[in-house]
Amino acid sequence: MSGPRVLVVDDEQQILRALRTSLRAAGYEVDTASTAAEALAAAALRPPEAVILDLVLPDGTGTDVCRELRTWSSAPVIVLSAVGEEREKVAALDAGADDYVTKPVGVDELLARLRAVLRRKGASGEPVIKLGELVVDLQKRSISVAGERVHLTPHQFDLLRVLALNPGKLLTQRALLQEVWGPAYAGEANLLHVNVSQLRRKIEPDRARPQYILTEPGAGYRLVDPAS
Repeated sequence: MSGPRVLVVDDEQQILRALRTSLRAAGYEVDTASTAAEALAAAALRPPEAVILDLVLPDGTGTDVCRELRTWSSAPVIVLSAVGEEREKVAALDAGADDYVTKPVGVDELLARLRAVLRRKGASGEPVIKLGELVVDLQKRSISVAGERVHLTPHQFDLLRVLALNPGKLLTQRALLQEVWGPAYAGEANLLHVNVSQLRRKIEPDRARPQYILTEPGAGYRLVDPAS
């Protein structure tokens, strides 16, 4: 039985060949495209279950492709970014990308990220989310750490809720601010930093070495299971 279909988009043929070989060896079906137009056509013709997308393409950007895909596809998108493309990388995440990997691509890391986004896509929404000793009860709007109840303000809970609903996924500062506080606060980075710091003080065993809420410098935050 064939594995999930993955669409790989990159204008460098050497990278396309290498990723196609590695992904097929790992059991995936692979389609490839080298331009933005080819990517959108391929995704429409043979809908993928995940997309690996280069940020810089001959006829557009990965951000444009991601934004267009998000109008009709929920397939998770991992963007490939080169060093120095931080602004475009964040724009792609805000446009709906799920994660990113920096070139040169480590195949083991890429496969791990791919497995993670596919797991998240298939996960059912549970009213109680457990990550290590952190338990988030969405219905009761309560959390506990190692069995101890922790009091959060409404905004702190809403922030943790968004992160918990996307375990392992990198969420940009802008996306978190818009989701929790609204579009008018999209540029209020300090507001987010303060609330993340307060959350860490309440849920991290050692907030100087966070295990749950990890910072991706210049990009945003992700909530992880310390044991994974």
